[in-house]
Amino acid sequence: MNPFADFTYFGLLLYVAIPAIILGLFGRANSRWAFIATLAFCAMQFQKSHEVWQGQRVQEIWIALGYLVWQWAVAAGFLRFKGRGAFSTALVLCILPLCVAKYVPQFAPHTEIGFFGISYVTFRALDVVFSIKDNVVKAIPPLTYVAYLFFFPTVSSGPIDRFRRFSQDWQRRRSRDEFLNDLDVAVQRLFRGFLYKFIIAALIEKHFMDRFSVGGAGHVVGYMYAYTFYLFFDFAGYSAFAIAVSYMLGIHTPENFNKPFLAPNIRDFWNRWHISLSFWFRDHIYMRFLLAAAKGKWFKNKHTASYVGLFLTFGLMGLWHGTEWYYLLYGVYHATLLSGYDWFARWNKTRNWFDGPFWKWGNPVLTFHAIALGLLLFSGRLSPKPLPEREEVVEKLTCKEISGYIWNKKTQKTPVTVDISMDGHIIGRVVANEYREDLAERGMGTGHYGFHLTLPAAARDGHEHWVVPVVVGTPSRMISGPDIADQPYIVHCPTPELKQTNKSEGPATPAPAPAPTPAATPVPAPR
Repeated sequence: MNPFADFTYFGLLLYVAIPAIILGLFGRANSRWAFIATLAFCAMQFQKSHEVWQGQRVQEIWIALGYLVWQWAVAAGFLRFKGRGAFSTALVLCILPLCVAKYVPQFAPHTEIGFFGISYVTFRALDVVFSIKDNVVKAIPPLTYVAYLFFFPTVSSGPIDRFRRFSQDWQRRRSRDEFLNDLDVAVQRLFRGFLYKFIIAALIEKHFMDRFSVGGAGHVVGYMYAYTFYLFFDFAGYSAFAIAVSYMLGIHTPENFNKPFLAPNIRDFWNRWHISLSFWFRDHIYMRFLLAAAKGKWFKNKHTASYVGLFLTFGLMGLWHGTEWYYLLYGVYHATLLSGYDWFARWNKTRNWFDGPFWKWGNPVLTFHAIALGLLLFSGRLSPKPLPEREEVVEKLTCKEISGYIWNKKTQKTPVTVDISMDGHIIGRVVANEYREDLAERGMGTGHYGFHLTLPAAARDGHEHWVVPVVVGTPSRMISGPDIADQPYIVHCPTPELKQTNKSEGPATPAPAPAPTPAATPVPAPR
């Protein structure tokens, strides 16, 4: 069950919201109900099972419990023993489960050791370790720690809270007026989330993302804009939902977005975009690196230390998203932009380039396009997709025609012949050699792999008919299709006369599919 992904999830949220509202209106809102709701939703969200060893499957809930015990032992151990090397050891042990979850499957493809949201939970666990190191956390109440790591509105994709701030909200009992203020924020964020995620993002995905997902340079540019806006509205919508539920339960989860596309420069953009993540990396990686570099005198120039810190920080951010090359390139790209902007800003102090009324609007436009290019890299759209060895698809089956395509990497220069039968009788033989621009753009040879056949008038007699395409060869095989249902090859088309009859007469009774007659090419029985 993915959080905030469908209306079933919001229906389940009513079981959390109604008691929370009743408690709040009577001035009895506290963390107990939030803890119960967190346990219940985590139990529902972690129902998927994974193969952790050959033939051994384990539900996510048990993996998550094991992870919790591990992180609690690391934090409690570091809190008690702060000797030399304890901090480094705690960091390594804290990150270890995430590394296992991300990298073991690359060497053992059928193995998956992790749970939904492990990356964001690890950020929270690391924040506790850093806070102990900085002496801002001196105690870890067990229930508060459990709630902080697995607080259900934010467990899967943030926003990333800090343990010290979260603990203050968790231990606070709200008055009726405080609850009403939080409820007001929750309602506003809830409606914003519906607007962003289920209306704007959904429309962008439907009308633009699919249209520009393949194609040449023009489609790549279109995809860049579509993906940029889609990612913002989808993720900002999710964050709005998470903040809404958090406020209702008394946790003031931090904002994640603040009009990022109005940023006048790339530095300001990272103060507005995925704020909880960028600030986490700034505080725990970048600033610690600068302090260590200054203390150890690693660099003669402080600006060099800053630039190295930026590449380290954004390189790690890219690797955190995944091991694909374009994630790392995305991190390097933004580190380069930030370093270049810092150098230019210092150089421009006495020159005042790009100042004035025009650049008040021009700078955000330039910054937006730099951001959009970065997100295009991040999307993987520029990464060539590996071609399948074989792809045979029925894309369309109507009362008038059947069409699709057949691609075979090993025999791409030899056209494939397809026999098409109706009710066991072959009604036509076609060669899959029609040109398909979309296949050519995907890199599928010459693109001449499409086929179509017009169905005879007998298909439109008001009865059910089986229409089955079969690849001619040894052995022959029926073509499947992702857009066709489990009973894929049934057509039921009314005759023109039936269309004009009174609806009260009811539909004609479908005739049973006749037994196949002997044919030159055997026709497999429909599934």
